Parts: sequence; structure tokens; C-alpha cells
Amino acid sequence: MFEKVLIANRGEIALRIQRACREMGMRTVAVHSTADQDAMHVRLADEAICIGPPAAADSYLNVQAILTAAAITNADAIHPGYGFLSENAEFAAMVEEHNFVFIGPSPEHIRLMGDKIAAKQSVKEAGIPVVPGSDGPVDSVEEALKAAQEIGYPVLIKASAGGGGRGMKVAETEDKLSEAFKTARSEAVAAFGNGEVYLEKFLGKPRHIEIQVLADHHGNTVHLGERDCSLQRRHQKLVEEAPSPALNSEQREEIGRIAKEAVQKIGYRSVGTFEFLFEDGKFYFIEMNTRLQVEHPITEMITGLDLVREMVRIAAGTPLGYGQEDISFSGHAIECRINAEHPETFIPSPGRITDYHPPGGLGVRVDSALYSGYTVPPHYDSMIAKLIVHGANRNECLMRLRRALSEYIIGGLDSTLPLHLRLMADPDIVNGDYDIHWLEKFVDG
Repeated sequence: MFEKVLIANRGEIALRIQRACREMGMRTVAVHSTADQDAMHVRLADEAICIGPPAAADSYLNVQAILTAAAITNADAIHPGYGFLSENAEFAAMVEEHNFVFIGPSPEHIRLMGDKIAAKQSVKEAGIPVVPGSDGPVDSVEEALKAAQEIGYPVLIKASAGGGGRGMKVAETEDKLSEAFKTARSEAVAAFGNGEVYLEKFLGKPRHIEIQVLADHHGNTVHLGERDCSLQRRHQKLVEEAPSPALNSEQREEIGRIAKEAVQKIGYRSVGTFEFLFEDGKFYFIEMNTRLQVEHPITEMITGLDLVREMVRIAAGTPLGYGQEDISFSGHAIECRINAEHPETFIPSPGRITDYHPPGGLGVRVDSALYSGYTVPPHYDSMIAKLIVHGANRNECLMRLRRALSEYIIGGLDSTLPLHLRLMADPDIVNGDYDIHWLEKFVDG
């Protein structure tokens, strides 16, 4: 096992990884920008290195600074967390080239799954169902019109290198395709430096279902069930739950088996997540995330497994030590992402925390790096906490979540806590009757 791990991230996920490493007897190194010098992950690390000014491009995305910090502190391995460099194949390769262990999948798998077209073809060959779409990139409006005619309207134009909803546009009819195509390409160039796009069938009322998988270097693979991530605003997840209220036991078993077999066929290792759209009883692959997910705690709550610990063990070459038959699922878990935003306008609200009181009690977990007196900087993602609740069943989980939300106090800035309270009282949420378009209508209504 490793003696020292550098965590190339910030905020709650850096703290989350730090805790797992500590429990495994490993020392940790925090890297931070000048804006994060008072952050909790910096305060609690064994060592801390400043790697640049506030802008992410000059600090948390500064590969040279991160590798230098690892060398100076004699770290054995680097954990990227999520976001920033976590799915950057070149970074993973450079980590290995500099004789550090990258705690994650191989650079080759990160590169493969980062290319949405290549990923789709790869998993299709591995037996995973995919959304009907173009065979490859579409280079012109004329090609897009031809592909859309074969797929059938409405269609979704997506950036090959995309993510987070950028470079993604819907064309309901033929006369709207040209403008949507041009807009998607220009957004893709601006966001990713790559204007390549492809087309997919746009599904009307799908659920967003993802399957968590684990695979080691010895050919052992398991799936850890599904998460329902359908409550999204502008393609950004806001609430996740496990298991999904939309699946029956047969569907759950089928998609878990398919994901597990696909991981074995492509030779993947580490944690990974297959994301699907689910509609009318059918699953359609959309992408694979080659990193730890923001919503991983709900899987931990229903399985009892520490996914960060498993990532570290796999990276160190340790076999899983258990098989699919050893994985059991208990109860229901829901996660609410708490953002420093106005709950109605969603305008970011950085600032100083004047009061802070997280909820507690049986089945309640808070992943956050907040503390009273801390100043939330304006330079990074607005998520400041994750409230995760577990119950014996979905109803108990919802009741507990409402109670926990009502206890949570974050003073000094706006947060989305009031929005979550509204959501958890809505009949559609209570009944589990929602899809990926539901939240947009709820918010706009």
C-alpha cells in the first residue's frame, strides 16, 4: 500500500479522499490555490503545497505544479477526485511517466471513454445498448440532415468531447436543425477546443440511470447497482437516489449484468460509471465516467463499501477480495447537492459563512468542507455540500431527508436548501414519478 497520497483537488471531495487515506494509515498532501489557503482540506492534511493563484487554469489544472508538489513531498500516488484533471488522459499518463501511481483507470481507457463517439462504438461492441444515432461525427449541415432523417426527429446534437450540457442542442424539426447544428459546434469549440459533433435520437421522457462498477488488475469485476440521477437542471444533476424507483428487479439485474460484462470485455480497472437513458423499459448508453462520481455516497450507503478506499486498493494492485455474490443492497439513499446559489434565480452566491450547523442523527451524512467563518470563493464550482440520507425504505428515507434539510443551517450566503425542501414535498418526487425534463419545468413553472 502507499505511504503518502497527493490529492489533486479541493473542497469536499479532497476532504473525502483525505479521510479514506487516513483510515488506511496513509499520509496525505493537499494542494491549493491562494484562494483556498484557509480551506478545510488544507487545514487537515499532513502536508500542504500552494500551487498557484485562484484561477483553476493556474492552479488545480496546472499539471506541472501538481507534479512538482508530488515530487517535493515524496508522494507515492495521486488521486484526482472528480472534475479538474480527473478525466484528463494526458495528466494520467504524465503521472505514470513521473513514477507516481495514478489512482484511477488507465490513460488509454480515460482517452477512449472521453471520446463520446469512440466510447459509444466500444461499448456497443461489448454488448451494451446505445441510443440510435449517427455512425460517427457529422461534419456539415447536409450530413446532419441526412443522419437526422434516418434517426427520426427530434434529434440531439452533441459535442464529441462534451460534458455538462455544453455543445448540446435539440432540433425538434428539420427546419430547426441547421441553426442547432451550428450553435452546438460553436459551443463545442469554445468549451473544448474541438468542434466535432454527432447526432442521437432525442428521447421524450427518459430517466437517467447509471451503474457503478469496480474492477481490479486481476480480472475481478462487480457492479454496485444503479443510481437514478434524473433530477437535473441544464444537464447538471441536483438530486440522486439509489436504487431507482423506476426499475423493477429484472431490469435492475439485467443492466447490472450487462455493465459488469462490458467492463470485463474492455479490460477496464478502477471505479467507473456507465450512464444510460431509460425509457419504455429500454436502456440506452450515453457515456462512461472514468472517475469517482459526485453521487458515489448513495452507493456507499446502500452497499456499505467505501469507494475511495476501493480505488486506492485497486491502484495499489490489491485484488477486490469479493465477488458479485458478496454484494448486498440495503435500504434506500438520496443525495441533495447543496449549492451556493439563490434557490430561485440560481445566481452564484459566494461569501463568508456566518453560521453553520449541519444536520445529524441516524442515517444522515454530510460531505462538506464548510465551517463557520469560512469564505466560499467565487472562482470554482458552486457546490458547497452534499446531504446524504439513508433509510430502510424510500418513504423512511424521504421523511428523514425532509427532517435533515429543515435542520441544516448555512448562514451568510444564499443556498439551494429551500429548493430541496420544496422538491422533497412535491407529489411527483414523493411518488418517484419524474424524468430528466421534470426539474426544468418545476423550476421554470
